[in-house]
Amino acid sequence: MNVVPTIADVRAAVAGARARGETISFVPTMGALHEGHLSLVDAARRVGGYVVMSIFVNPLQFGPNEDLARYPRDLESDTRRASERGTSLVFAPSVDEIYRRERTIEVRAIRLGEEWEGASRPGHFTGVLTVVAKLFNIVQPDFAVFGQKDLQQAALVQAMARELDLPVEVMVEPTVRDSDGLALSSRNQFLGPADRMAALALPRALMKVRAAHKSGVRGGAELERVAEEVLAAEPGIDLDYLAVVDRRTFKRVKTGGAHAAAIAAVRVGGTRLIDNELLES
Repeated sequence: MNVVPTIADVRAAVAGARARGETISFVPTMGALHEGHLSLVDAARRVGGYVVMSIFVNPLQFGPNEDLARYPRDLESDTRRASERGTSLVFAPSVDEIYRRERTIEVRAIRLGEEWEGASRPGHFTGVLTVVAKLFNIVQPDFAVFGQKDLQQAALVQAMARELDLPVEVMVEPTVRDSDGLALSSRNQFLGPADRMAALALPRALMKVRAAHKSGVRGGAELERVAEEVLAAEPGIDLDYLAVVDRRTFKRVKTGGAHAAAIAAVRVGGTRLIDNELLES
């Protein structure tokens, strides 16, 4: 596996792979790799023989009071794990390599990104979409793989590819969870033992919503109350938002139909966590 720092290096490597007749798949990450990221590599390998992973902590998607400075970084460990899983190429650029000039262009979400993460983290999705658009143009993959845990983000990337006619198929793979049910996240390492126990209320609440929906409960407000009761019983949880939405539009629903999802964001101590459950019949 090669590790390269420049756009020119990536383009040369991908051109070589295409000349050999290989399909290109792409897994964008911010590093601090865990099994969730590596499961995306597995999915990428199933659809494309040449797997490119980017490792780039993107400053544009962090707000002024967020955790950019302390976001975990361990390129040596990340590249070893990526290689062991079958990644073909790691693109690990500097900030100057990605943003080499004063920016005059950005990619901004409208309706699909206005609420939930978009409202709680102003500017976040603009940073995500701008860097993903750049990475798609740099790598030019046939397939790109994202995780369901960032459900609204994945929907926006799919919409961007569709509406801007980008020649890439965006795949969304299921959330990977730890043995206790907590969705894997690079930020989980910030949770102390007590916070970790408190954080388990989040997946527990979402699973109760899923169970209620499966049992026949369809009212959006009623489903939300099921989760709210679980979260309210845990004093270590500070709720940011909780909603049952149509995952095609990310608008709250009155009735949880085939496209419904329960989404939530909480703070536990100083750590912000997001999670979701698809409410399929």
